Amino acid sequence: MSSFTIYPAIDIRGGRCVRLIQGDYNQETVYNDDPTAVAAGFAEQGASFVHLVDLDGAKAGHPVNHELIGRIASQLQVPVQIGGGLRTLADVEQLLSLGVHRVIIGTAAIEDREFTESVLGTYGDRVAIGIDARDGYVATRGWLETSQVKAEVLATELAAKGAETFIFTDISRDGMMQGPNIEAIAAIAKASGKQVIASGGVTVLDDLVKLAERREEGISGAIVGKAIYTGKINLQQALRTIG
Repeated sequence: MSSFTIYPAIDIRGGRCVRLIQGDYNQETVYNDDPTAVAAGFAEQGASFVHLVDLDGAKAGHPVNHELIGRIASQLQVPVQIGGGLRTLADVEQLLSLGVHRVIIGTAAIEDREFTESVLGTYGDRVAIGIDARDGYVATRGWLETSQVKAEVLATELAAKGAETFIFTDISRDGMMQGPNIEAIAAIAKASGKQVIASGGVTVLDDLVKLAERREEGISGAIVGKAIYTGKINLQQALRTIG
């Protein structure tokens, strides 16, 4: 049986734990002033992996909150993955040297293929490719722009270059509490032949159960953010249920 990992999410902006609605920086909710404590709480509840996003980094085009991220990575007893503004090999190396287990390449996977292939060639499974799609096409720059590249095509091409893990977000579902686009996630897994982590739209425990039921098709996990913070999903219960 393939494993299925629940990744509780911490979105960092201005050093605080926040959530945006559909990537809109003007629609922000602050949940906690101390992301380190939030991460520790997730680990205490049994999470085996924590997902971090440097929202300031995503907007700036380079990591901004690296000191805070390094503190979380070094103090936490479980691995972390981080995305947001990674555009150079130096950015990637810095975060990995701080103790981050896996980095996520998003916008650069579309805009700088040479860099992306170089990182995949050097770090392999310590790199995940974040594919954010709007109507099937890849969106970039914190979802501010939509490319002409189909999500499944990008996944297939990068799998051939060494990508082992993809994180797929259907932007229309993110933060809207409407449930994930399971068929689109499964299609990415099928096209690429690799592991896909679902992101965006997980609202209730049943969403996680339905995703986990498709683990043999390559859906290997789910990132959960807003649903945990609003209490719609109890992390401990979810971890016990999915097991």
